[in-house]
Formats: sequence, structure tokens, C-alpha cells
Amino acid sequence: MKQSNFAARLSQALDARNMKAADLSKKTKVSEGTISCYINGKYEAKQNRVRTFAEALNVNPAWLMGYDVPMDNDAPTIPAGFEPLPEMTTIPLVGSIACGTPITAEENVEARIGIPAAWNADFALTCKGDSMAPRYQDGDVVCIRCQPEVENGQIAAVRIGEEATLKRFYQEGETVTLVPVNPAYTPLVYRGPELSDMQIEGRVVGFCRGE
Repeated sequence: MKQSNFAARLSQALDARNMKAADLSKKTKVSEGTISCYINGKYEAKQNRVRTFAEALNVNPAWLMGYDVPMDNDAPTIPAGFEPLPEMTTIPLVGSIACGTPITAEENVEARIGIPAAWNADFALTCKGDSMAPRYQDGDVVCIRCQPEVENGQIAAVRIGEEATLKRFYQEGETVTLVPVNPAYTPLVYRGPELSDMQIEGRVVGFCRGE
């Protein structure tokens, strides 16, 4: 499907909903500049972004991609050869989590974001820093499934006192080691009484990366 079709349909949908790029930006948390690049055909539309725009504009995702189907979202016909989008759900984006030196994790809900329902995630956090690069980069949104325990080697959101960090988790007896993916960073080691201030918030089950 040619990008020009998507660009034209996106402009048409905005006009039909009496919206501007700034309005769509507020609803989707996608920057106004990025939306302008889609409208101008500079960016190629990926399925997750098509779904985000389609939900915000209340239009059929297939129509938004340029297919000859009804515009309204009440007729979700999938043309032959079009890969169905996964079932989606929304979860709260709550503050940020450190991917370097831990920073205070804000508890307020900043927004709700759309993710694949199959992830079974409960909330999302925004990465700050590069200690988990290249797997998770600064600005990535990581989706967390709430659980009080994780297996050794799994990447978890761990709260230490009033601060939180994202690291690969290992525990042996009374020693917990939080290991960054980036070898430039030193593992964080906690022992004995220090563990009383530690709480596993959940395990990473997926992530979203913007343009």
C-alpha cells in the first residue's frame, strides 16, 4: 500500500472529525511534528501507529491504510492479504523508571496507551538512561505485568525505598544483584537488611518504541 494513500486518508479523517494535527497529538501522545510527517508522506505507517490513529479518529484501520472499505469504524472488514491487527487493550502509563542511576518513580498516571492484549500487562513506565541499552533505550515505554516475584535472569521493575529501577534480577540466598544490560554500568548488589526496602513491582512483558 502506498504511503500517499495513508497520508491522504489521514488528512481526510482529520477533516471529517474536525480535528487538527495538534488535536490528534493530544489524544494519542504522538508529537505534532511526527503527525505532520505522516500527513506529508515522509513516514511510513506501521500497524501499531495505524491502530492508534484509527482509534483516536474512530475510523476503520483498513480504510485508513487506503483500502476500499467503509471509513466508519463500525464496519471492520479485513481485505484479502491484509494482516489483521492484534487485539488491543489500554493500560496506564505511570511516571518513569530509571535505566541508569535510580530516580524517584512518580505515581501519577500520565496517560493511557494502547498495547497488544496478549501481553497481559498491567501498567507501563518510560525508560530514562541507557543502562539497559541496546535492549531498552532511553524513551522506550516498557510494559509491566504485576507480580511479586521473578525468576533469575528476568528483567524486572524493582522498587528500592522510594526509588525504582529496571534491571535483570538475580537472587542467591540473602543477596540480590540487579544487572544492567549495558556493560558500561556496574551491577547493583543488595544484601541482608537492605532487602527489606526492596520490592519487585513486576516483570517486563513488552515494550514500545517511538519514531
